[in-house]
Amino acid sequence: VQLQACGGGLVQPGGFLRLSCAASGSGFRINVMGWYRQSPGKQRELVATMSSGGGTNYKDSVKGRFTISRDNAKNTVYLQMNSLKPEDTAVYYCNGITNRSYWGQGTQVTVSS
Repeated sequence: VQLQACGGGLVQPGGFLRLSCAASGSGFRINVMGWYRQSPGKQRELVATMSSGGGTNYKDSVKGRFTISRDNAKNTVYLQMNSLKPEDTAVYYCNGITNRSYWGQGTQVTVSS
């Protein structure tokens, strides 16, 4: 399974970005897809996850600002990020779990004026 993420960039505080991550390969079924992020000097942390059944889990600080969604037919997960803050600046990684965990390459999100 390969995960390809895109959609990062530079945005001003209060702005928005949409990340997407598509899984490719054969003979797999992804149970949970999600997004994690890592800032310099910090550990990677969960941002949001979504199960194949639609259950979601969010980091407290992004609740009400970020929305995770997925298209199971396309094996794609999205992260709509609104009202971005400088503290959201990080490298964002997508993750997919089948019988093991897979990671995509990171995409940089920078929130700065």
